[in-house]
Amino acid sequence: MEEEIFADMNTVRIRRKQVNGNRRSIASVPLSRRLAMDQATSAISKIFSGETRFYTRFNAAQNEEGEHNQVEMKNSSDTEDELGVSVGEHNPNIYSPRQRCSLKFPFVVVVCTLFIFVFGYLLGYATSRKKMVIEPTCPPEIDDRVHFEPEPTLGWIGIQKLLDQKLSVTSFENRLRDFSMKSHEAGSEGDEELATRILQEFQNLDMSPWTDEHYVRVQIPSSFKPNKVFFGAQEIGSPRGYLAYSNTGSVQGRIVYAHYSQPSDFELLLNVKINLTGAIFLVRTGKISFAQKVANAAGVGAAAVLIYPDPADIVCDDNCQLFGHVHLGSGDPYTPGFPSFNHTQFPPAKSSGLPNILAQTITPAMASLLFGKMGGPNAPQSWDETRLNKVSMLKLGAENDVVRVDVHNVLVEKKINNVFGVIKGFVDPDRYVVIGAQRDSWGPGYAKSTVGTCILMELARAITEMLKRDGFRPRRSIIFASWSAGEYGSVGATEWLEGYLTSLSMKAFTYINLDGVVGGSQFFKVAASPLLYKVIRETMKEVNSPILPADSTKSLYDQFAGSNWEESVIVPMKMDESSYPFLTFSGIPSVSFRFTSFKDAGDYPYFWTLLDNKDRLDYATGHLTANVAVTAAQVAGHMVLRLVHDYLLRLDVDKYKLILRSHVSQIVRRSTQLKQSGLVTADQFEALSTQWLTSAFGSFSRAASSLTTTIQNSDLSDVELCRIVNDRIMRVSLANCISNMKIWIRNVAFSGRLITVSLLNQLIVQFCLVQLCFLFLDQFALITWTIQGCANNLVGNVWDLDNEI
Repeated sequence: MEEEIFADMNTVRIRRKQVNGNRRSIASVPLSRRLAMDQATSAISKIFSGETRFYTRFNAAQNEEGEHNQVEMKNSSDTEDELGVSVGEHNPNIYSPRQRCSLKFPFVVVVCTLFIFVFGYLLGYATSRKKMVIEPTCPPEIDDRVHFEPEPTLGWIGIQKLLDQKLSVTSFENRLRDFSMKSHEAGSEGDEELATRILQEFQNLDMSPWTDEHYVRVQIPSSFKPNKVFFGAQEIGSPRGYLAYSNTGSVQGRIVYAHYSQPSDFELLLNVKINLTGAIFLVRTGKISFAQKVANAAGVGAAAVLIYPDPADIVCDDNCQLFGHVHLGSGDPYTPGFPSFNHTQFPPAKSSGLPNILAQTITPAMASLLFGKMGGPNAPQSWDETRLNKVSMLKLGAENDVVRVDVHNVLVEKKINNVFGVIKGFVDPDRYVVIGAQRDSWGPGYAKSTVGTCILMELARAITEMLKRDGFRPRRSIIFASWSAGEYGSVGATEWLEGYLTSLSMKAFTYINLDGVVGGSQFFKVAASPLLYKVIRETMKEVNSPILPADSTKSLYDQFAGSNWEESVIVPMKMDESSYPFLTFSGIPSVSFRFTSFKDAGDYPYFWTLLDNKDRLDYATGHLTANVAVTAAQVAGHMVLRLVHDYLLRLDVDKYKLILRSHVSQIVRRSTQLKQSGLVTADQFEALSTQWLTSAFGSFSRAASSLTTTIQNSDLSDVELCRIVNDRIMRVSLANCISNMKIWIRNVAFSGRLITVSLLNQLIVQFCLVQLCFLFLDQFALITWTIQGCANNLVGNVWDLDNEI
């Protein structure tokens, strides 16, 4: 602590300041005391130096709080210079700089005693006046535990303009160039290198980064026994590509061409009397995932599936290799429902989504050889389109066309790392949006992973700059996630959810997926929970189309919505998207979107190949890859910022209720039709009662209406009240976790998996079949209770359940 003493006309002031300069205060001293101190100063100056000292400092002892006091004394001339006031005239002849005194020892003792007395007096006075703080010049430090007021410094229009200004084509071109790699397969050196770069950048942005390490089991080709395909005794080939999680071994059987391996394809084959049991299906890539193709084939009794890329679907050469997985699910299939932490031990288990048949990819050249040897009837005309070399007519296969398939993949353990960074909210930091992208791929993965990772990093940079430089203050937090092992079925994302599900419950309220967001420029498609439809529609109206001139103000909504925006834009969510486990496993409302060149929302054709590179994506976007990436970043950024900025969470409960009502109405209508058909027994007739289902939906409807009324009658600027309302909104899709046939799922209404309202509608049509009757009853009970549980969650307090629903 330092103190300065200075005088004005009536008082002497002591200026006290800490050594570190953080705080100072001023205390007043009567003028009489100041004159006494001045005389003492003059006397001491005469004795020791014979001249006036304009600046004399005394060091005090340490005070009781561990600070050091220093007393500074200035004469009146110094005070006049500092304060601009006069305290009297001074005779320059009183003290001459040239005077010298010769002192005797006794007099020195007296003077020293006087000096000690004056010093002690001043020190005691200064100590007694220490706590008189009048005007601090530095503001007190802000306690991190004290939140900002909810009113932001920026309005929504200003926020979206700031974001758009910070996302430029040039920055994306540079980012895409920096993050392009030839190979970064999960767990490889390339994957680790990218993870390190992302972690370092999060650190540079002060985003408190961390990593999440998992040891997962994946399947790779054997280096000793290659996978092979034979037609009779002739070897067709040994492909480099493969399908992870296939069953292994060697099987042979009749080969049958099954188009895309969809249920309708098998119905057609059965209609033309093709025996499917024990067959080996030859199918082409596209329409549905590899896992769905294999699961559908296994469902009709196939022994193996061979999948090839037809040049009619994907422009490629004869040696195009396909890579993928056939796990009908997500995450590590050998720790289903549990995280793959290295310190966690579980009994041997595996997912029910693993196939029990063989699956292998082959090249177009190998497919041409097989078709050239196949006989049997011609394929239907709708299946006949092909551009395989030397194949003019596709055959379905004859009884004696026997093929052997050898699959010798091996399981290995790989270490993967998810990388995270966070921008913390200022009102509700424990409520957050998660935005993520996978960074691994089979090959270059330019469209599948590189573009999404670049968008993730550019948004992290832009929003951090808004926070540091532009006064942006999000109410809620934003978590940026870079996933690994996405190509094996969203393994990184799913393992994180499994490991931290209890921590994420009622905290993470939205997930935004950036995988494969740019695959063209002609169409815009979105797969999302109905809770997010309102945010999606508003965002489409705010973001301009990337394929129009820069001066055009035509929005995505104007460009792609048409007369009915939901029919034009909304598509089902796919199981291979990392948003899928967020929605189905954890119940967190999620969204995936993409710009594509396919009206039917088909995948970018090079996703599962080594051909997913810059040149092909530039061709697909009309050489506007960076422009479309900027637009995609604006779409994701607007949704993120809207969700963390507004008082009220932009989750549309009313829309969720309308869509759920539509599903329930379909079930009731179809069950009524089945009862009237006379095809069910008395016991089955009773089981088809929809009373409890309609009752559960009624409870949900009343709970949703009650929430809407509460919102309309609430002051949402009240932080605590707004938090309570938002918590009720977040509970909408967090129904009770249910299990059926080892498949865990939360969101039964909009999951797209086995336990869904859509499946229930299909089962009603086939209810009279004994093998489906019990499955229907199981699904029916689960659907009913889940809707009722969702209604209970939506109400809020347990004592309000009976009163409100």
